[in-house]
Formats: sequence, structure tokens, C-alpha cells
Amino acid sequence: MKTEDIKKTKLAIDGDIFFDQSINKFNWFNIGGKVKIFFKPNSLKGLIDYLKLYDNRGKIFILGNGSNVLFDDDLYQGTVIKLGKSFSKITLLDKETIIAGAANSQQKVSNFAKDKSISGLEFMSCIPGSIGGGIRMNSGCFNKEFKDVLISIQLIDFKGNVKSIPSDKIIFNYRSIKLPKDLIFLSATFKGKQKNSFEIQNYMEELKQKKELAQPTKIKTSGSTFKNPILQTDKKVWELIRYSVPSKLCYGDAMISEKHANFFVNKKNAKSADMKSLIYDVKKEVEKKTGVKLELEIVIVE
Repeated sequence: MKTEDIKKTKLAIDGDIFFDQSINKFNWFNIGGKVKIFFKPNSLKGLIDYLKLYDNRGKIFILGNGSNVLFDDDLYQGTVIKLGKSFSKITLLDKETIIAGAANSQQKVSNFAKDKSISGLEFMSCIPGSIGGGIRMNSGCFNKEFKDVLISIQLIDFKGNVKSIPSDKIIFNYRSIKLPKDLIFLSATFKGKQKNSFEIQNYMEELKQKKELAQPTKIKTSGSTFKNPILQTDKKVWELIRYSVPSKLCYGDAMISEKHANFFVNKKNAKSADMKSLIYDVKKEVEKKTGVKLELEIVIVE
């Protein structure tokens, strides 16, 4: 992939462009090699200009908070785009409606809603990902998902065309949505219901306690590795893993969390190959022992 013209014009683009950028500090696993081009736009114009200059000459990956991605150890032959601060604005549209930039963390948006006495977004306080990632995955927990509060999405395609899509035109599935991959989410509009902020805060604390009891914290993990196989069995994926795989199974420093079997952990200096070996071995053993074919929830970037 030729990058000479991008290097020559990088100062004319409103954003920061880095070449052969290490990616391991930009994801929760702390795993990965380098990416050919890492671009952080400072404005919508900068993003449009870059997409038109790049012109689909190679792969494009949109990186949010890096909380559910596994990068390869080899050089990523493409561009990784991470939205900058100008995509982190949150606006109160009316007493029950919020517009949030896609670069915001879901936790920040949940807190904003609480401060404005808007209920319905409390579940986001337990999800570490960005709003953009939450849209793409139809993120959710504690029986609530993005589809339940999403009104519309503002986005741009890889050719630089800006669009808006109402949520009733989107097909939502469990941890996925049916939209083309060549889209970058810019912002989202959410609608909740008016409620006393003190009650909202209490509910958020209740959810936080439930999460901390069930899931590991302060470790190098990307959350749930596999989706719950809701159409194949009533068992949770962690139960299937515990039944099928020795709890001490590991590849190098890639291991299964003792607290939650669907959380895979980089104990210290795991390589991408280690983590992928663990993932594919667990998937194979679960299918062999239970007949259930697991589907990844984390995104493997190669």
C-alpha cells in the first residue's frame, strides 16, 4: 500500500496522522503489533478530507475504546481511525433526548443522562466501550440494549458521504446490527424517560455491584469473548466453557479468568497468537463436548 502522497499532505489534513504506529496501548488486551497508518481526525472536515485522500486503497478499521478488540502481532496493512475529541460532545436536545458523539464512552453518556434526570441509559454505565462501538455491537447488559433507547444514527461512509439513519430502518440482532461495514458512526440520538436523578444513581450503583461480583476488573481483558448462544441452548457461554475446558488452560500468558470463564486474560505479555490459540481451542472443545458452535463477541483485527 503506497503512502507517499499521504505523507506529503498530512499537514493539510485536520487531524493527527502516524505511520507504523504501535497499537498495543490502544486496546484493553495490550496486544498487537503496528498499523501502517493511524489517523485521529480533529474535525468532521478532517475526516472527510482523509477518507477522500485515502480513497479505499487498503483496509480501514474504526477503533473506539479498544475494549473488545484483538489486534494481530503483524503489521496491519491499512489504516486505523480513532475519532478525536470533537466527536465527544454530548447535547441535551430536550428533557428526554440526548445526542452523543460516537467517541464518548458509554459510561460518560450514562452519567450525563443521570445528571439530566433521564432514565433508560443506566445499563451503559457498566459497559466500557465507546458509543460508536456500542452501536455496531448493539451493546447491552442487564436485559437492556442500544436498540431500546436509540432514535437515530449520524454516520459517514468510507467515501466521505455524511448520512443519518433512523433506528426503525435498522435491523438489530443480539450483539450486532445489519448495516454495511464501510460506515463510521459519528453520533447517536438516544431517548429515555424523566426520572429522579437520585433514583437513577441508586440503580446505577446496584448494576455496578452486580457486575463487580460477576466479572473480573483491573486486568488486561476485552470482556466477553463469545456471544451467549441464545438460539442453541439455555446455558450461558461461561457455563459451557467451564464444562468443556480445564480452568487452567492457557497458551503462554493467555488464560481464562478464574472469576468469569468467558473473560480471557493477558496475564502479562501474551501474544496475539497465544490469545487466538486459546480462543479457537475453547471454541473447538465446547463444540466437541456440547455440540454448541460459539460465535465471537470480540473483534479480531488482522
